Amino acid sequence: MHLRKAARVILVGAPGVGKGTQTERMLQRYPQLSSISTGDLLRDNVRRKTALGIQAEHFIKSGSLVPDSTILRLIMSELTGRGWIKSTDPAKPLTLNFMAPTADAMSPEADNFITSAPSARDAYEYSDSPDASFILDGFPRTAAQAKSLDVLLPVNLVVNIKTPVSVVLDRICNRWIHAPSGRVYNTTFNAPKVPGKDDITGEPLIQRDDDKPEVWTSRLAKFEESSLPLLEHYDRKGLLWTVQGNTSDEISPLLFDEFNKRFCA
Repeated sequence: MHLRKAARVILVGAPGVGKGTQTERMLQRYPQLSSISTGDLLRDNVRRKTALGIQAEHFIKSGSLVPDSTILRLIMSELTGRGWIKSTDPAKPLTLNFMAPTADAMSPEADNFITSAPSARDAYEYSDSPDASFILDGFPRTAAQAKSLDVLLPVNLVVNIKTPVSVVLDRICNRWIHAPSGRVYNTTFNAPKVPGKDDITGEPLIQRDDDKPEVWTSRLAKFEESSLPLLEHYDRKGLLWTVQGNTSDEISPLLFDEFNKRFCA
């Protein structure tokens, strides 16, 4: 399926609702789509010791959250590297995505650049080529983050995935994983051949802390608190589309149909 214009997509949904599954299916169905994960970008920059990565690692090691402005700079660096955005002012480079010694990365100039978010005073051009299409994973999670992203480039579809709480809770409570490989089982619809054992190695399965009911319920409350203003922000901009279903198989066809109407027709 080929796109006729760039799709810049965000998926929003409660923990365990199936955002990852929908992303994988979208990438398979639409080859021009890419997934841009802020978590992957962060880990990659830390590993390569870019100026952004060194700054981010400094926050992590000090026990602080990586600032939104730094995450936004990571996104800017990635999109610029792909040629999907550029500054209209050649005197204002968008990236610090270079191999830099620690002294340079921690200099006041670098610190001021990395820890300051783009502002409305800056001007950017973005590509509307179908090949510049992506699903952004991990950002924004709040209305404030969304407003910062708006300065950089316009998202043109926000999908709100909704599944009844009872269904999601039943799904995650029955989910078990083989930690070394990441293989996932569900005792309801994808049970291991031997209860509690991995099909391939025979090693014991575990349940992640995030999949325990009390932990998930706490995560859900935090998600609902932060997501309501986020959804309202995108709803006011006319970008929000909500899809409901009990399973990923119910949701996927509805999502594909809406996506086709917006970007393929």
